[in-house]
Parts: sequence; structure tokens; C-alpha cells
Amino acid sequence: MNDPAETIDHPPHYNVGPIEVIDAIEAWELGFHLGNVVKYVARAAHKGELLADLKKAQWYLEREIRRREAN
Repeated sequence: MNDPAETIDHPPHYNVGPIEVIDAIEAWELGFHLGNVVKYVARAAHKGELLADLKKAQWYLEREIRRREAN
């Protein structure tokens, strides 16, 4: 990965498995909050920040739940 654009667009933790997380988020039309939940959970084990990323996912999920409960 010598190309700086590759570091921005396709870092190693973005490409674990056959598809990128963003492709799944867009295909499933998850929106911002749920998309971030999936993003943080999917990448957590590959970034070296497992617990921090799971807590970020939890924060976004709780925010989405509160938003839906308010509506």
C-alpha cells in the first residue's frame, strides 16, 4: 500500500472479507446511526481497538433507539 490514496480510501481494516463495510451499509440502506454500528462492529477486531470500537457502536445504537422512541 504505497499509494497515499489507498491509505485513505482502503486501509487494511476496511477490507476484511469479500466486501467493504460501506458497500453493505449502502446496500442495506442503514443510514447514519445504524451504519456506524455496523462499521464499528465489523472493523473492531481488525484495528487493535476492540473495546473502544464496541463502545462506539453501542453509543450509536443507543442514540438510534432513543431517536426512534422519541418518534
